[in-house]
Amino acid sequence: MKNLFKMTMVLVAASLTLTGCDCFKKMAKDPDAVKVAAVPEVLVLNNGKVAVDIKAEIPAKYFNKTASLKVTPVLSYADGIVAGESLLLQGEKVASNGMLVKNGESLSINRHVEFDYKPELQLCELQLLVEVKCKSGKCKEYTLVNANTGALPTKEEAEVLAKGGAEALALKKAFGRTIAKGINTLQKDLDYASAMLEEANDYKNVTTTVVKADILYKINSSNVAKKAVKTEQIEFLKENVDANLVNDRAKQSVYVKGYASPDGPENFNEKLSQKRSKSGLKAVEKLLKDSGLAIDAAAYGEDWDGFREAVAASSIEDKDIILHILKTYTSSAEREKEIRDLSSVYKVLKTEILPQLRRAQIINSADITGKTDAEMTALVKEGKFADLDLEELLHIAAVNPEVAQAALEQATKEYKDARAFNNLAVVYAEEGQFLKALDALNAAVKAGDNSAEVNNNLALVYLAQGDVVKAEEYAKGANAEVKALVAASKGEYAAASKNLTGYNAAIAQVQDGNLAAAKKSLAGDNSAKADYLRAVIAAKEGNLAEAKSQLNSAVAKDSALAEKAKNDVNLAALK
Repeated sequence: MKNLFKMTMVLVAASLTLTGCDCFKKMAKDPDAVKVAAVPEVLVLNNGKVAVDIKAEIPAKYFNKTASLKVTPVLSYADGIVAGESLLLQGEKVASNGMLVKNGESLSINRHVEFDYKPELQLCELQLLVEVKCKSGKCKEYTLVNANTGALPTKEEAEVLAKGGAEALALKKAFGRTIAKGINTLQKDLDYASAMLEEANDYKNVTTTVVKADILYKINSSNVAKKAVKTEQIEFLKENVDANLVNDRAKQSVYVKGYASPDGPENFNEKLSQKRSKSGLKAVEKLLKDSGLAIDAAAYGEDWDGFREAVAASSIEDKDIILHILKTYTSSAEREKEIRDLSSVYKVLKTEILPQLRRAQIINSADITGKTDAEMTALVKEGKFADLDLEELLHIAAVNPEVAQAALEQATKEYKDARAFNNLAVVYAEEGQFLKALDALNAAVKAGDNSAEVNNNLALVYLAQGDVVKAEEYAKGANAEVKALVAASKGEYAAASKNLTGYNAAIAQVQDGNLAAAKKSLAGDNSAKADYLRAVIAAKEGNLAEAKSQLNSAVAKDSALAEKAKNDVNLAALK
């Protein structure tokens, strides 16, 4: 075993008379007889647990037949001790339920121990506390011995241990034998927020509005009657034109289309539509004479498209037959003949449908340019949310992180929009507020959002909170990146790195020992956290000068990393 810590189970360095424990005297003479090691040598955080295998080799003819030892692995940290499960070892003449150690045989021990992780453990030491018990002498009850000297506590030390408190804690730590130092918590640096997905918005900087109005004509006529230009439709169109004229964000175009109803000779109707486009143009120019707009006009002949739309929207019983005729025949004459033959419906067409198609259609198409990003940002900062609609709030949150939270919180408050809840969860996660992110995602689900984005994000938020079991439920339907992060959270780094890129891939590769691949994954990433990870890689490679340089760069970009480095076992060589 690499870097074995040599010790006896009590690691005695004192004389026989010093121990005062009869069954322990001979065992105490040879401190190098029992070999102990921790695997891994540097503890590793994995899925909220710190796991270690403690291996020991006890030689033959070493263990006293009447001795009992209680060996307790502990994580010793600044403010306390966290104890793992004790191992009881007993000689052949001890009637108890411990692990039997036969005097004439060697014994190999491999104990797997796990501790729940908490942040204050990062600078801990893995120690063994050893207690001895004999059938006779001073140690008839389990007595803590100094695992570094083998000595029993002095009278004063015994009093301190009995009293408890800070002094007793310090003495226990001094009595413990350290076999590993520090915890590699690099798994905690996985950036779950970076894999979260925002939902798209429907914002358009330029929207097109179209307002239409018809000038209707009598059959076979191209003369514009006075009442034909005094309809509500035309009045509304004029108001729309006037409104756009005073809107400096609007760019509008007005044009006239002349049509004939598809009854009668086709050539006649072609000429009639041209006349209607001209008379309609004159009427519109008069109507909009103060607008200064250039108005275009064109003729479109028989209005079969308008006929089809009107029939489809009507309540005519045989409209499906009519629509089939329109689809079957391409000739205008054939279409008209077949439809005329439907005497049961032709009267309805003549009175309800065809008169609508004898027209000059006026169209006002306006492109309205919306607010600039700078304008929307200013409105959010000023709290003038009434001047922003939902899509504008979603848009500015997506393009400007500076106001994202405020914009999305307003969108959730005012509109209860599921997309806003999801995107707000992403913002919270980026700030490390995963509880708030989870609340926002649950609100998105409550608002009816069962999108892939919400599903992915729920898995990632649960991962960030250490709930891998819950995360796996959502990861079943998640994308490959999320599934890879679940694998990384379980310590399956080789598999995880195949579907990760960039920073997260680099973490998985470092944990898997593939430092060369990790450096490639970080290429082009000049963030503070990437520089910090480069420092870790350099330290693992033994290049301390490069590690120091990268750490300095990271701290220059993010001063909080200086404190992180103080507690990072991966950078211990720099100290």
